[in-house]
Amino acid sequence: MGKGFFEVPIAINEPIKTYAPDSEERKEVLDTYKEMYHSTIEVPMYINGKDVKTNETGTMAPPHDHKHILGTYHKAEKKHIEEAISTALEARKKWAATPWEQRAAIFLRAAELIAGPYRAKINAATMLAQSKTIHQAEIDSACELIDFLRFNVQYMTEIYSEQPESTSGAWNRLEYRPLEGFIYAITPFNFTAIAGNLPSSAALMGNVAIWKPSDSQVYSAKVVLDVFKEAGVPDGVINMVMGDPEMITDTILDSPDFSGLHFTGSTHVFKDLWKKIGMNIHNYKTYPRIVGETGGKDFIVAHKTSHPKQVATAITRGAFEFQGQKCSAASRCYIPKSIWPEVEKFVKEDVSSFKMGSPEDMSNFITAVIHEGSFNKLASYIDQAKKDPEAEIITGGGYDKSKGYFIEPTVIKTSDPQYTTMCTELFGPVVTIYVYEDETWEDTLKLVDNTSEYALTGAVFSEDRYAMETAVRILENAAGNFYINDKPTGAVVGQQPFGGARASGTNDKAGSKLNLYRWVSPRMVKETFVSPTDYRYPFLG
Repeated sequence: MGKGFFEVPIAINEPIKTYAPDSEERKEVLDTYKEMYHSTIEVPMYINGKDVKTNETGTMAPPHDHKHILGTYHKAEKKHIEEAISTALEARKKWAATPWEQRAAIFLRAAELIAGPYRAKINAATMLAQSKTIHQAEIDSACELIDFLRFNVQYMTEIYSEQPESTSGAWNRLEYRPLEGFIYAITPFNFTAIAGNLPSSAALMGNVAIWKPSDSQVYSAKVVLDVFKEAGVPDGVINMVMGDPEMITDTILDSPDFSGLHFTGSTHVFKDLWKKIGMNIHNYKTYPRIVGETGGKDFIVAHKTSHPKQVATAITRGAFEFQGQKCSAASRCYIPKSIWPEVEKFVKEDVSSFKMGSPEDMSNFITAVIHEGSFNKLASYIDQAKKDPEAEIITGGGYDKSKGYFIEPTVIKTSDPQYTTMCTELFGPVVTIYVYEDETWEDTLKLVDNTSEYALTGAVFSEDRYAMETAVRILENAAGNFYINDKPTGAVVGQQPFGGARASGTNDKAGSKLNLYRWVSPRMVKETFVSPTDYRYPFLG
């Protein structure tokens, strides 16, 4: 067959549709939402290209309407995980040898399927499964996943083109092999795009994956899987399993062929996984790659020269979009005393204008948190803040789970910079404000740096460039994604590679070449054209 140095289409970010009233896309997604809401589905596991059903199932329901059943999904027994491992390893033999342009074509096709025929369906599924507004669904399940797929293909070709120097006497070649074994991808509920990217980025580089989506995201994960199937991902390359996480994880990590973990989720779970991998290290054929993006306690810190309205908008958008359930959501803010009265006024005005309810009503800015466990946790922190003398709820503070898991957007003001909601990751629509004395700018920055174990995102507002430079320096290690005069959320593939350090993860930057490097094992090949025939070097005389 013909060969060539192929160039892939230049990746561009997918344009975000507006879903404005009377627009075609608005009508299409609402029609799709209603059709899916009034249907029930069964989601089997997917192992080696086959649907696998079991005797144990779980139910799926919208968080904003938790008594309404969308369908059921099937849970694995140990034998199913063992089958997924063995068939993935068998599939690897052919997939790892598949020319890179063929792998690229599959995932470029997946991007176009999402951009076109699957767009309304994947958005509606995300609205139903994760209670995202249409805007949040569009920027996640459609645009970001499309961007991941397109940019990863471009990054793959850039990696392959990175070659060492050669001479007239020898040709040096660097091969980027897939890892020897299989990848375990564990994905979270909050981003459909992450659910699609974690298994597919590894698969693009020639690996095979066993993918465990969150129980709270299976409904939209099924749409991602359908896209991969239609795009032509071969049997056994990406296998989707659900069920008891401990059993699944233990079975996978017991395999000597386990070669990598691609994870997004809680810090505690990730550390436990790292520990288990370490305990099993003598059993593995290779040192497993461990890539994780975990928790955050993300900050906004404002200087006295900041514009109060800009700071307030960053707080209300950064803290409350998608009910604060983004890893990057603003959850602790440090505001100077001189501008706090104006910031407070604007924040209260914004929050009082929010509407809350089902994402089907597109006038709603706030919907439900993901499940009852999250609801109960958030309600307990809100109740405690109502009692504590060092805390004051300045807006919000209500909650109701009779129909959906609804938590009012809540702003707590505290006199204690170490107050529990300034330090603890809550993962919900609760933000805490600490008001500091204007002249303590540097001390406040050090406080920001030292308060949290996390280092995912953070934002600084200032119109004073010297003050900003000081913040950039002191907060060097406080955030993997650092925003100047902007909210700390909304990273775009190809523009702001995403990830943090400290307890926020390994900072391998999803949506960049840095991440894809983790899923290859380079082999250096030196070919000498005329081999020496005498062992003697000139220094021997």
